[in-house]
Amino acid sequence: MTAGDGAQLPDDRGAVREALIEWYEADHREFPWRRTDDPYEILVSEVMSQQTQLGRVVEAWEGFLERWPTTAALAAADRADVVGFWTDHSLGYNNRAKYLHEAARQVEEEYDGDFPDTPAELQELMGVGPYTANAVASFAFNNGDAVVDTNVKRVLYRAFDVPDDDAAFEDAANDLMPAGRSRVWNNAIMELGGVACEQTPSCDEAGCPWREWCSAYASGDFTAPDVPTQPSFEGSRRQFRGRVIGTLREHGELEIDMLGHRIRVDYVPDGEYGREWLTGLLEDLEADGLVEFDRDGADGPVARLRR
Repeated sequence: MTAGDGAQLPDDRGAVREALIEWYEADHREFPWRRTDDPYEILVSEVMSQQTQLGRVVEAWEGFLERWPTTAALAAADRADVVGFWTDHSLGYNNRAKYLHEAARQVEEEYDGDFPDTPAELQELMGVGPYTANAVASFAFNNGDAVVDTNVKRVLYRAFDVPDDDAAFEDAANDLMPAGRSRVWNNAIMELGGVACEQTPSCDEAGCPWREWCSAYASGDFTAPDVPTQPSFEGSRRQFRGRVIGTLREHGELEIDMLGHRIRVDYVPDGEYGREWLTGLLEDLEADGLVEFDRDGADGPVARLRR
């Protein structure tokens, strides 16, 4: 039976579903957020995982929750401290820390401390898009649709010839997911893509439970949709955004040239990486609500962290 043009989902879907769930429940990677159904803890893990390898997220996640264990604690925190934690742990774009802080405030002020529990409601929280909302609904409330990330797309493309089309992937993923089991199912299919159906697959070594149904395993053709590559962090704007935040945390208010010399050794006021470049960086951070940029300071433009 087909699900979308070109896709060939097996007729015995019950067997397909149970094979995957049994494989996952027998052995899977242990991440601490898989042992909780607290929506706040799961939201923190989802936001942290967006640009960071899962192995590195564990320490940051545990440290974050030790410092701010509830939405109430995070909502009451100084935003600069939250952004500083993000920077210190190299967790990607600092505006994600700002959004997480704001989402905690929303939960406290607009929902009386109780998380919304559907994907649609969760998207009302600052910085929570469709994917994250669905993940939190699935893993915290067992109330989500099928999660479709890069790993899941790769699995569906190889196993069941699902076309490289977002709508086709959504249709096939939701068609396969057993009703009322989004928590275990989404964990299981993402695990399959993460440990067995990677870019270089390890079907037999990982004991892939879908080998008997898998088109790629039968043909030996493990082509998969292009996987976006993560831009290099070293030398990126993201890296220097983090350095600006860290330097302003340490020094407070800094004149633009003084800041420039502290964040990169090749800073030259009139050079390629000079005032114009740094002004652009500060304007981005200002737009994200992370810094205040006073262009008319007595001794020239001045930057400071927004409190």
